[in-house]
Amino acid sequence: MGYGGEKVGDVKLGFYMSSSDHQCTPGRELSKEKKVDLALGTIRCLIADLCEQFKGGHPGGAMGMTAIGIALWNYTMKFSPTNPEYFNRDRFVLSNGHTCLFQYTFLHLTGYAAMTMDQLMSYHSNRADSICPGHPEIENEGIEVTTGPLGQGVANAVGLAMATKHLGAQYNKPGFPIVNNMTWCMIGDACLQEGVAMEAIQLAGHWRLNNLVVIYDNNRVTCDGSVDLCNSEDINAKMRACGWDVLEVENDCYDVEGITTALEHARSSTDKPTFINIHTVIGIGSKAAGNATAHGAAFGPEDVANIKKKFGMNPDEHFAVPGEVYDFFSDTKEKGQELEESWGQLLEDYSKEYPELHKEFQLRMAGKMTEDWTKLIPSKDQFPTTPTPSRKSAGLCCNPLASKLQNILVGTADLTPSVNMAWKDKVDFQHPDLKTTCGINGDYTGRYIHWGIREHAMASISNGLAAFNKGTILPITSTFFMFYIYAAPGIRMGALQHQQIHIATHDSIGTGEDGPTHQPVALASLYRAMPNLLYIRPCDSEETAGAFIAALQATSTPTIISLSRQNLEQYPQYSSRDGVQRGAYVFLEEEHADVTLIGVGAEMVFAVQTRQVLRDQFGIKTRIVSFPCQRIFEQQSIEYKRGVLRYRSGIPKVVIEAYTVNGWERYADAGYSMTTFGHSLPGPAAYKYFGFDEQIIAQKVAKLVEELRQDGIECLRDEFRDLNNYNSY
Repeated sequence: MGYGGEKVGDVKLGFYMSSSDHQCTPGRELSKEKKVDLALGTIRCLIADLCEQFKGGHPGGAMGMTAIGIALWNYTMKFSPTNPEYFNRDRFVLSNGHTCLFQYTFLHLTGYAAMTMDQLMSYHSNRADSICPGHPEIENEGIEVTTGPLGQGVANAVGLAMATKHLGAQYNKPGFPIVNNMTWCMIGDACLQEGVAMEAIQLAGHWRLNNLVVIYDNNRVTCDGSVDLCNSEDINAKMRACGWDVLEVENDCYDVEGITTALEHARSSTDKPTFINIHTVIGIGSKAAGNATAHGAAFGPEDVANIKKKFGMNPDEHFAVPGEVYDFFSDTKEKGQELEESWGQLLEDYSKEYPELHKEFQLRMAGKMTEDWTKLIPSKDQFPTTPTPSRKSAGLCCNPLASKLQNILVGTADLTPSVNMAWKDKVDFQHPDLKTTCGINGDYTGRYIHWGIREHAMASISNGLAAFNKGTILPITSTFFMFYIYAAPGIRMGALQHQQIHIATHDSIGTGEDGPTHQPVALASLYRAMPNLLYIRPCDSEETAGAFIAALQATSTPTIISLSRQNLEQYPQYSSRDGVQRGAYVFLEEEHADVTLIGVGAEMVFAVQTRQVLRDQFGIKTRIVSFPCQRIFEQQSIEYKRGVLRYRSGIPKVVIEAYTVNGWERYADAGYSMTTFGHSLPGPAAYKYFGFDEQIIAQKVAKLVEELRQDGIECLRDEFRDLNNYNSY
């Protein structure tokens, strides 16, 4: 007899399993025992067939995890296949997303209408209408988040669990647990090696998210070979040290009963998240079982036939699912509908006891703001007219929003004093029993999040917060712009999933003495190029207000608002929040102009000052365009764009920005920019060092204008000029 059970610390809760016939015997006897075996074999053979069909995919992990899937979808999770969006459903995240056939197969078997057998067979096909992509995508029914880059799903799951805790703390009342769902997250060896997963795991333990369960498919294999090639840690000890309960289930490739008991034990946790270490065999039943070759390749027709023989299936039949297997999962629809009806009645009773809270909760479920946010952003006349850092301007815009709108959760990566995102009387998101030595405490109702120095997890967990239900929670992250390079993978995943807002401060060489490590001269190019993301760089308080308006209106597009540490001149007579919402606009017009200067963000001051020098010393007439957001500008009509940039005017357009120039070539003929890293100097001195001085810029621009007067604008065709030779330093 082999031991197939779970360990809780030093306590073992055992279920015995015959090593020869794989039948669960003593212990809690499962109903329909023979159907469990039939389902295990059928699903594994189906997965092998699906990968063999187009000679590709990831069969091994999905086959090894099949018993876990049966325990989850048939015995443990609370969900409703007929209504995938049921609000209080348990959330499931497949962090090891390459095993997507594991999830797709169970969605099919449990009755998700969209996941037909025809769709299941589209995996790895050339069908553009397939809902079985190579990694799970949020747009498809039953998929909570898009996963793929390993470790992202772990962080997403932490965000989903946070959302439950937060909403429950805000709206649950005695006898009315209207938000109390669990989050279940499936992971593999690789997820635990990614830094973002460990960042998220630390936070989940710190916040004591007892509604979060991470299930570890411990097959000890990665692409290169066995895990011990690169990993020797005691993962159970590591998880306990991070504040997690740890359960261990052995021989789980068949022990559905043992896994189910472990999952139910995890659901009952009162004070910690739970990590379930389940030992599996990758590619079980195949010749490659237990080896890296089972990870990401079809097994071949001969081995697929052998797999079917081992599991008692007909080797000549393909994609076969006996009616008994469908019957095995047939009550999931009814259970889900009963769950919905019960919750609906609870919500109706709640509306009578707590009508105001119910009204607000209804808005949250509908993804609507709890107040009219348009009335909360200050008007132009409420902003300072003296030089002001745009990070402070952002605080003037965001703090009224965050203080009034229950949807908004704001957080920072350990930079509260710098980013100006904390509002008066804020409550921090914390476990209510936590008492810090610094005296900053809170509870789960809190909407200000201390992420610690974890920029990657901050962005990726925020994706989970936003994904709980579209619009219910709007997470705003904040840190120095340079450190959004640490967060970039999470931001990209947010853009793929149409989520959230980010606040980036210290966005230029004006950051000063912190030096080139903190001066993000190249990072804007990445975010301007990233699809479905608005990178907005406002030049003053009024444009900052426009950036927030644009960000809040872009409900399916994340936004980075890029802000200065240093004081910026205010231009109330020129700047326009409405102009920001068109991406670029005429900041200062000039009839019969000789040149257009494009001013951007913190460097707008150089465009304005250069214009004065060009007029006074060179007799050159200059118009100025403010250009806070390229992507929004691209959405405007061609007539509008022509009016702003005067494409056919015959005069040059010169962009002034202390970033690398990449991307401006489509809008400008020349640039005064950066081609090197920055330098550790006080902000004004750093600008001087790199030639950002109106006298120097004016000379370069004047020389260009004179050349064009002689040779015509055609001399610039297909030739972008870099006017700043100070970059050689």
